Amino acid sequence: MTTFDKPAKTIEEHIATLKERSLNVSDEARARQYLSNISYYRFSAYTRPFYIPGKDEHQFLTGTSFDDVLNLYIFDRELRLLLLDAIERIEVSLRAQMTKVLAEHYGPHGYLNADVFDDRFDHVRLLDGIEKEVRGRDAETFIAHYRNKYRAAPDHPPVWMAMELMTFSTVSILFASLKNSADTCRIEQHYGWRYPVMKSWFRALSDLRNKCAHHMRIWNREFGISPMIPRRAPEGWAEVPRHVSVDSVRHPDQTIDPQLRLYMQVVVIESLMRVVCPESGWAIRFVQLMNRHPQFSRPHMGFPHNWKAQAFWRDAARKAEGAPQ
Repeated sequence: MTTFDKPAKTIEEHIATLKERSLNVSDEARARQYLSNISYYRFSAYTRPFYIPGKDEHQFLTGTSFDDVLNLYIFDRELRLLLLDAIERIEVSLRAQMTKVLAEHYGPHGYLNADVFDDRFDHVRLLDGIEKEVRGRDAETFIAHYRNKYRAAPDHPPVWMAMELMTFSTVSILFASLKNSADTCRIEQHYGWRYPVMKSWFRALSDLRNKCAHHMRIWNREFGISPMIPRRAPEGWAEVPRHVSVDSVRHPDQTIDPQLRLYMQVVVIESLMRVVCPESGWAIRFVQLMNRHPQFSRPHMGFPHNWKAQAFWRDAARKAEGAPQ
């Protein structure tokens, strides 16, 4: 067993370490300000692409500056915020669809019946979680109103209130646990995608949402939960290759699976946004963000080399670049 023996260091010591590794820190006061509010540990995650590969001792590539690393951090931050903007709309939409289907098919409190869901679904845990939220000190105002006005009603609130108390992860699991085809078909009709596909999509997006909300690195990340690629995608849908070459010249054998990287997640988001909020211009803003930061590797995010030329992205790419329609 290896003993952890790394001592805590001051910001000045961290800056000295970066300079010893040949990072150009031209304005130490500015670097100190950023590291005071970002933390060296978080910042260091973005230094890795700038190290000379294959060396045991970390050394930066010649000419790498503090701003090079900082700009990658800023790009990743902007990327997370843009992803959250879309995922919020998709999450709210799924809550609305689940509320509508369950309320119309089973009544306001029909979700209390475990028979509505798959036998493998932990229905007791769901109800316990809602009860905890209802009885908490910071319970929503609408819960207090419900409990005070409808004293003879069930302790658990109607489904349209309960759905607002659940996390996106719980809602996605609830959706994946629907047992009756009448329920799943209604939601399929709304979004235009098959139920098995949407189960994987919403589960993956709930995981991505949590990573973004907790400020985790998104660029060059391999996700543990990957969205399903539809067997029969509509005409003009995004092309998702099996592998993307990171560097076809120097490292032709080094490839990345786009389904495990951000690209597949972005395709899913845009596919759902075309239903949820078709006039949002989210795809245009996404392309604009990518255009503002051309120096950061697309293949490490799973993007095919010709992604903007694909029919799926072509219109957004033209609008993002200001080309005539």
